[in-house]
Amino acid sequence: MVPRPIMLFTAGAVAGGVGKTLTAPLERAKILLQVRGGLQQGAVAAAAQQGSLLKSLNSIARTEGILAFWKGNTAQLARIIPYSAAQLCSNEVFKGIMADEDGNLTLPKRLMCGALAGAFATVTTYPLDTIRMRMAVDPTVRSMGQTVAVLLKEGGVKSFYRGVVPTLAGIAPYMAIELATYDLVKQKFPQEHRTKPHTGFLCGNIAALCASLCCYPLDTVRRRIQLQMAAGTTVSSAMRGIVQEEGVQGLYRGFVANAVKNLPNKGIRLSIFDAAKAAHAAGKIAYEEELQLAAESEARK
Repeated sequence: MVPRPIMLFTAGAVAGGVGKTLTAPLERAKILLQVRGGLQQGAVAAAAQQGSLLKSLNSIARTEGILAFWKGNTAQLARIIPYSAAQLCSNEVFKGIMADEDGNLTLPKRLMCGALAGAFATVTTYPLDTIRMRMAVDPTVRSMGQTVAVLLKEGGVKSFYRGVVPTLAGIAPYMAIELATYDLVKQKFPQEHRTKPHTGFLCGNIAALCASLCCYPLDTVRRRIQLQMAAGTTVSSAMRGIVQEEGVQGLYRGFVANAVKNLPNKGIRLSIFDAAKAAHAAGKIAYEEELQLAAESEARK
């Protein structure tokens, strides 16, 4: 029988990898929209500056080819696999610690578990996110190694942690809302439907939408700081600069692309993770029954 911690870590890793790979094209388009083309030029930059998701996708395909949608995906998987594993596994650990004797959690405790899980996973994998984001928007870099060299030349190790403060400020409430909403919405379904894949997918979509609406502006600020595109280096000054130049809607640039990408991604990820937990629980029950039957058989001899 596979130990539960190993199962949780592995399930989180697989769920994160599958979800991100399937939605990688929308992820790249979303980032380009957020940073208004970043370091791109030509048709890709023009489409991103117009704020059009479809035009951005089309320009990437025509200019760089279909495989360009997965540019930076290796760095993405190198980050998201340990990130997803650490986040989902630690969330289960925190819930186990904070639950009462009957296994119940209050809403504040659910929110705290999600926030702690998000912060823990972010701190451990943030440099990989910076590498992946730079590869997605900088046409001059072609590999992870080259990107690392460029970032080190620009500012040393600190370059890998640009925007980490707004990231932590954004990820804690985001994961608190997402994971708490997911658990609470799922509880509204009949017991026999809670472990079904379609239930997990639907609940994951609802949870991701709620969290995105609340926390997306901080993600936009983080992206601008990572590229040093924002007017200031602090969260508040960067946010003021974006609002002054583009209006409040500037904080939600790329939101549609993010929603189209993020909702199914979270639905896939959380449903796979839940399916793994359900399978492990069923396997544990079957294993214990086999042990009991074996013990009874031995006692009758």
